[in-house]
Amino acid sequence: MAEVVAPHGVFQGKVFEFPVRVYYEDTDAGGVVYYANYLKFAERARTEFVRALGVNQQADLESEEKSAFMVRSLTIDYKAPAVLDDLLIVTCEMVEAKGAGCVMKQEIRRGEQILVSLEVKLAHVSLSRRRPTRIPESLLQKIEAL
Repeated sequence: MAEVVAPHGVFQGKVFEFPVRVYYEDTDAGGVVYYANYLKFAERARTEFVRALGVNQQADLESEEKSAFMVRSLTIDYKAPAVLDDLLIVTCEMVEAKGAGCVMKQEIRRGEQILVSLEVKLAHVSLSRRRPTRIPESLLQKIEAL
């Protein structure tokens, strides 16, 4: 039996690209992707971006410090709808990372067409203290190496 492999993305220079297929459950009564599901697609891509950098997020959650990234704010611009069976590419590009925060630009595309643009501001947070904490230097170095 063939090994099952989870979807994964690739870096194209500084930009991470993650494939997402639109399933029936992602659509609304009109047959287009429900607006909130684009946020889920973007979250999956950000998670895989961090994984592709070699960060074990589960280990971070189980460590003594217990830290994670949380969305502080985001701006989203819906330009065109996706529909059932579309193969989308969700991109992630870190445009700023310093202190306890970072800004990521994301796009959701069908081929060359941009369907959704996002600017996501993230905070690195100590979950045990519920306070912002500096992004680990090792992670900043990986981001800068892109």
